[in-house]
Amino acid sequence: MDWLSEHAWATWLGLTVLLGAAELVSMDLILLMLAAGAMVGFLTAVLGLAVPLQVVLASVTAVAMLALLRPNLIKRLHHGPELRLGHGKLVGRQALVTQDISALAPGRVRLAGEIWSAEPYDDTLRIAAGQTVEVLEIRGATAYVHPIPQLDNDPDPGVIP
Repeated sequence: MDWLSEHAWATWLGLTVLLGAAELVSMDLILLMLAAGAMVGFLTAVLGLAVPLQVVLASVTAVAMLALLRPNLIKRLHHGPELRLGHGKLVGRQALVTQDISALAPGRVRLAGEIWSAEPYDDTLRIAAGQTVEVLEIRGATAYVHPIPQLDNDPDPGVIP
């Protein structure tokens, strides 16, 4: 027991390094939290505190790190901007109608430099060629669109220039 109390600092330091290295392989942040507890054990051993107190402080630190710090770190690491791929990135974009669109006769739109088949999102609408539409949904190779209201540039339509 004398040897352990005299060399506890080396044991804690070795455990810290071992757990830190193992964390590089696992990448779960669990072993890193345990390594932080071992580091506290190392610091208490350097200060000359008793081995049972070193174990208690290291354990409390490791559990606190696992319970309080790890969930926030995991949330920050795994929560990033949503990556939209494929057709999903086209939803919400504007397109130009190149062929009349109605529920009975699907038309065509120019969307992101490509020609897409299109149907109105609202079955009661008829959208004329030349109108600007917004893509609300894509099913297969068909874009479901809704017209964007066009604003007149003339501030007073009743006045003839």
